[in-house]
Amino acid sequence: MAMGAQLSVTNLRRAARHPVDVPVIAEHQQRGDIKLHVSNISAHGFMVDGAPELDRGDRVIIRFPVIGRIEAYVIWMRDSRAGFQFERIIRYDDFMTMIDTLQPNPRLRRSR
Repeated sequence: MAMGAQLSVTNLRRAARHPVDVPVIAEHQQRGDIKLHVSNISAHGFMVDGAPELDRGDRVIIRFPVIGRIEAYVIWMRDSRAGFQFERIIRYDDFMTMIDTLQPNPRLRRSR
């Protein structure tokens, strides 16, 4: 029986990513609150740079505008960057409203 995060990465990497510049505090079960810097986000997950030491499969709880608290799992680590997958897909209208909040410069938003 499989235990832990059920990570499905392969087909989600093609999702449109939106550049953002968002410092957040995430809740980690063993490390407590950790500071992360989200540099891009999609409806399936997000990437951070300057990531603290995390391991693949680590779970964090993070808060974003519009969608509120959501769990995410580390799916990859490279140098000081880490990719996270949300535990659920964010609804399209909520996601686009969140992007408008996180990226107020319309020139940096992807076309819809």
